[in-house]
Amino acid sequence: MPNIVEVKNFGISFGEKEIIKDLSFTVKKGEIFGLLGSNGSGKTTTIRSLLNLYHASKGELLVDGEPFSPLSKVRIGYLPEERGLYKKESVIDTMVYFGRLRDLENPLEWSMGFLKRVDLEDHAKTRVDKLSQGQQQKIQLGITIMNDPELLILDEPTKGFDPVNRRLLMDIIDDHHKKGATIIMITHYMDEVERLCDRILLLKDGKSRAYGTVAEVRKKFDNKSLEQIFIDIYGEDAAKEGKDA
Repeated sequence: MPNIVEVKNFGISFGEKEIIKDLSFTVKKGEIFGLLGSNGSGKTTTIRSLLNLYHASKGELLVDGEPFSPLSKVRIGYLPEERGLYKKESVIDTMVYFGRLRDLENPLEWSMGFLKRVDLEDHAKTRVDKLSQGQQQKIQLGITIMNDPELLILDEPTKGFDPVNRRLLMDIIDDHHKKGATIIMITHYMDEVERLCDRILLLKDGKSRAYGTVAEVRKKFDNKSLEQIFIDIYGEDAAKEGKDA
């Protein structure tokens, strides 16, 4: 299977501080790739470099075989951990606006269909800032996937959700994957990783600590569970921090 993302000997520094250190990995077309680590391990910095928000101090980044550019033909959808919506506009006006930016044929119809699926149909005319954080997160996910991006990057997509809504959002993401999208996902929930991810990369202090399929990583750590591996690498405090986030 060809690669959609190739990171080769990548390094990112802020001033004299090296954040990402000689990192190499690939993401194959059509897979779900888990990017794991405790807070401060370099996950979000790596993701932002894939979006050209941070520039590498060394190494190479290829998207679909070409040096990454904002003009890349690959459609990329990004769900950041810190959500960005127009808080004083209504839900439906916000979604339709982004749908038009993404050249949807019928953004109103698409948006209402999504709102119905996530049980927010009755809030279509509600101002965004009147919604709960979880409800806003659902809207942000809808905006992220509405133009069927080929590469979908999700930073803690189910953070703070109860189990029912976590499963709902992961089912939506899984449906998008079945359409052929490649997904890079940052999450602290090891059950999501076990259920969804084809391959994973565990980062610590900007370096790769484990990389491969879930089975390969577990074998490297004497077939321990991913949760126990997380604790072994990052310490119990970091594991608890991830669960509580």
